[in-house]
Amino acid sequence: MTFEDEVARWEAVVHRDSRADGHFVYSVRTTGVYCRPSCPSRPARREHVGFYDTEADAERAGFRPCRRCRPGEPGLAERRAQAVANACRMIEEADSSPTLDTLAKAAGMSRFHFHRVFRSVTGVTPNAYMTACRGARVRQELARASTVTEAIYESGFNSSGRFYASAPGLLGMTPTRFRSGGSGTSIHFAVGQCSLGAVLVAATEKGVCAIFLGDDPDALVRNLQDRFPAAQLVGGDAEFEGTVAAVIGFIETPAAGLDLPLDVRGTAFQQRVWQALRTIPAGETTTYTDIAKRIGAPQSVRAVAGACAANPIAVAVPCHRVVRSDGGLSGYRWGVERKRALLDREAIRE
Repeated sequence: MTFEDEVARWEAVVHRDSRADGHFVYSVRTTGVYCRPSCPSRPARREHVGFYDTEADAERAGFRPCRRCRPGEPGLAERRAQAVANACRMIEEADSSPTLDTLAKAAGMSRFHFHRVFRSVTGVTPNAYMTACRGARVRQELARASTVTEAIYESGFNSSGRFYASAPGLLGMTPTRFRSGGSGTSIHFAVGQCSLGAVLVAATEKGVCAIFLGDDPDALVRNLQDRFPAAQLVGGDAEFEGTVAAVIGFIETPAAGLDLPLDVRGTAFQQRVWQALRTIPAGETTTYTDIAKRIGAPQSVRAVAGACAANPIAVAVPCHRVVRSDGGLSGYRWGVERKRALLDREAIRE
């Protein structure tokens, strides 16, 4: 979203739109101060307000920074995102999962407040994020270690009993089956047709694990086979056809919504990005930079783009709603024309 003209800027000020922070500041002639767009102070009258691209521009014009919103300093949302990003790094780098009290103390927050802030920024609880990190570590060690026992202790578990109790949730299967490449795991799938071409939908017992778009149905099936090389792929039955129909209905009429359980697996970072994508409402777009800021990793714009490109669940995890900073359409795994068509449909309010 851009805030280049004064109409859009004034709307952002009226609605205290935090997304506009960093794009411009506004001055109030009657008080001699300048503020960030999300300033909680009561907005001044329009005729008293001016706009500047940077804080330096406002100060050169003779205005001083607002003491309430403190433009030029990190905003509350940015400070919270940074605190959560630091907590995520603590979780990812720790040999064993840190306690909630430890994470909250490092963030300078109470236990309750930290839990609420962490969930609002990432979309998951600290415990769920720890579980995702533990799952990524387990998968890495099972692929590397010579035995399951070695993987148990290398991934931070201090007992085999706790590991085997956690394995189904972390891996979606037993450790032995995971080491064999998912052999024996059943994935139901079916290919249908929509106005954008062929669409493949696949699901495990937990939920939809893949939605692929393309021109060649056979190529989509080969893609699924490459992603799950040792799984047992089962053609969809009449019940599963209903799932495919729901996906196609959502593609054709986004306003209808899509409410299906998902089985989304990826690295801890990818999970954070994909969760952020799912918070973008239909009919709106955001940028890779904004997503990076939202997950508390403002320097990871390229990594965010990579996570979007790796997203295996088209439309349900709406990576098509991410555009370049200038508003232009960037690359899309399933084709830029499909991305444009999806955005055009979502822009239609019914």
